[in-house]
Amino acid sequence: MIYLVEDDNSIRELVVYTLSGAKMEAQGFALPSAFWNAMDKALPQLILLDIMLPEEDGLSILRRLREQPQTSRIPVMMLTARSTEYDKVIGLDLGADDYLPKPFGMMELIARVRALLRRTAPEPQPEGFHIGCLFVSPQRHIVQVDGRDVTLTYKEFEMLVLLLRNKGLVLTREQFLNQVWGYAFDGENRTVDVHIRTLRQKLGTAGDYIRTIRGIGYKLEVNDDAE
Repeated sequence: MIYLVEDDNSIRELVVYTLSGAKMEAQGFALPSAFWNAMDKALPQLILLDIMLPEEDGLSILRRLREQPQTSRIPVMMLTARSTEYDKVIGLDLGADDYLPKPFGMMELIARVRALLRRTAPEPQPEGFHIGCLFVSPQRHIVQVDGRDVTLTYKEFEMLVLLLRNKGLVLTREQFLNQVWGYAFDGENRTVDVHIRTLRQKLGTAGDYIRTIRGIGYKLEVNDDAE
């Protein structure tokens, strides 16, 4: 799904019609408030965003998108009549992935959308992680220790996968909260520590792979002879 935020009815309808004709599902919004309501229900693959809008300008919307962990990586293309170099630089500095000034041709728009979707497509994930006595398959949501299934909660599973994908790297409590819970660390929250403790208990011998880095956070590390 592609979301378009554009208050000009004729442009919005033409772009949505063109994208649909190119086999790309699209939905248009005249008001930022309607766009944010839709974002609460489902996230799109890509956002086409005008700058001059009622209620809230496009640069403000872009800034909010990039500040929120759940939307920070959604590709955004700016569509605007403001084609000065300054406006373009501001948009790109705020995190826009592409910039198309009005008036633009529909063929060029389609080509740029397809190129942006290809460029930002997620990399294929490995089928599973097999480290020491631990096996984890993110796709099938399987966790096994010494060949025996282990049942984890959703948050425990996401924390374990995050550790595996960053094997050997120290992850702070703030990183866990941002990437698993979607909110910032306030300095007092013990949520991460509690979940790490229960995760270690459930993993049994494999729980020793999760190392505490005092004053910083945690990392997953396995001795070479265990791999």
